Amino acid sequence: MKRLFLIVVIIALSYTFFQSQNMLHIAAGVAIFLFGMQSLEEGFRFFVGGLLDKFLKKITHNLYRSILFGALITTLMQSSGLAAVIAISFISAGLISVAQGIGIILGGNIGTTTGAWLIAGLGLKISIATYALPMLVFGTLFIFQESKRLKGIGYALAGIGFSFLGIAYMKEGFDAFKATIDLTQYSADGFKGLLLFAFIGAGITIIMQSSHASLVLILTALSASQITYENAIALTIGANIGTTITAIIGALGASFEGKKLAGAHFLINSLTGFLLIWFVPQFIHFIDITAPFFGIPAHDYTLKLALYHTYFNLICVLLFAPVVHGLVALLNHLFKPEKVVESERDDVLFINDVALDFPDTAQITLLKETKHLYNNVFDIIAKGMSVTKEDITSGMEIDDILKLRNKAIQVNMDEYYEKRIKEIYGKIINFAILAQGKFSDESNRNLIPIKNATIGMVEAFKASKHMQKNMLRYLESDNDDIKNEYNHIRRNLIKHLRNMQLIINTTEEDVAVLLLSKLQLDAQKYDIAANKSLDNLIRTNKITYTMATSLMNDTTYAYTIASELTKVAHVLFIHADTEFSEGREALILNENEVTDLTHTTEPRSTS
Repeated sequence: MKRLFLIVVIIALSYTFFQSQNMLHIAAGVAIFLFGMQSLEEGFRFFVGGLLDKFLKKITHNLYRSILFGALITTLMQSSGLAAVIAISFISAGLISVAQGIGIILGGNIGTTTGAWLIAGLGLKISIATYALPMLVFGTLFIFQESKRLKGIGYALAGIGFSFLGIAYMKEGFDAFKATIDLTQYSADGFKGLLLFAFIGAGITIIMQSSHASLVLILTALSASQITYENAIALTIGANIGTTITAIIGALGASFEGKKLAGAHFLINSLTGFLLIWFVPQFIHFIDITAPFFGIPAHDYTLKLALYHTYFNLICVLLFAPVVHGLVALLNHLFKPEKVVESERDDVLFINDVALDFPDTAQITLLKETKHLYNNVFDIIAKGMSVTKEDITSGMEIDDILKLRNKAIQVNMDEYYEKRIKEIYGKIINFAILAQGKFSDESNRNLIPIKNATIGMVEAFKASKHMQKNMLRYLESDNDDIKNEYNHIRRNLIKHLRNMQLIINTTEEDVAVLLLSKLQLDAQKYDIAANKSLDNLIRTNKITYTMATSLMNDTTYAYTIASELTKVAHVLFIHADTEFSEGREALILNENEVTDLTHTTEPRSTS
């Protein structure tokens, strides 16, 4: 269906261009302008990696700072759609709240007004194409440089250059219409006319996916007297409503919270538009009164339209900023997550398409989903030892846990893997590979260890699955020696998992560093001690050769579980805050230091 629609559009445009050279100029201007906007956004992305999340945390501390951030980003990038995409992406990654995201949206609406003033004040008053050409030349020169920063500057310059060139083509096309046709004959008066042109404005913006491009088109048509001032205002109202489609499309692959923000964006702009369209005549009169205070001549309708656009968005902020928390409550009522049946497969909680827009959100999302998978792996490893996750996280003494859980607990490891691990694991790996292909080597240095930690978790699960077979058999064995050995395996792994939880949950960095170093030491020491204990049991004929083989294999599996989970704890702790990752890495024992320390400690002996 989409392909058929595209073919129809291409045929219709081709026929229109054949009939009218002026329409070709206008359409080419729109296309060049949109390409310039995309290049400008691409240039912006070269500067956000590793910095935007820190900047967001500082500047979006409260609602009014969020509004300031949204206004700043939109002013720099001339794209409220990009501000919405940033907000949705960071909400989906859990970096900011829905309320903060609404603040960014409100600020983005204010930021769009700067573009209207620049175009109305300069773009339509001077030969803007003259400035476009050198920007395109220098922009292209920088794009072909190896430096990431120079590439970013190059894309930004090229974006501005193409935008200027697009405006020049649109202006030229509308000016040429004067000699052949007067489009104002299609104008409509009264409230019905306002509604009609508001719908047209929304439709144009939905098609072009840019309210900024729509506004440029409206301003150039107005400057050429091809539309009336009143109809231009109605088109502007429609464009403000239509721009919400960018956020809605961006939220299709977003998290549940991201969808809430898209809903908020639609409600804010739509309700403001529906309210103000009733008062267009009064606003025209108000603008006539206030325009002289800004030095706007009585007949400069393009600047008057820019002033109306500013009033519209300021009213939008004044209406909704005081009631943001009430709006969030309404969204929570309207958007309710689907209830997941316990027997159904567990799925990813954080991974979504928009998280791939920025390296910061990709890393945070990957880290959160890895923790989600770890909780499931933690649960099944505990059950594989015939204890529960609640036992391990409780304050109960380990020996008391072993006395309480002295009977084997039957659990289907394969079924658990299918329902609670497989789907999440596959999507994490797929997401990590996509992110690695999209971002720079610098960003990948943080993504690769997290991906490897996920692989390590699955290896720990597999080891637990193999170990469980003998655990079920020997926990209820008549041979106390083999039972004690398996209880010793359980004791060490319970201690290991407890320390893991402390590392993941603690806010004390020095405690986490100490525990992580202890995990590495314990894993090595236990492996050495277990082998010596096994030799002693075989020499004294306390266990059979079959038991010895099982114990030998399961000791190896226990070591695999401990060592792989230690790597997971290491990654989750180190990458929890990228700003301090290098400093944290330096504090933790390295492999050689662990080896030296383990050989200076006496291993456990059994009699």
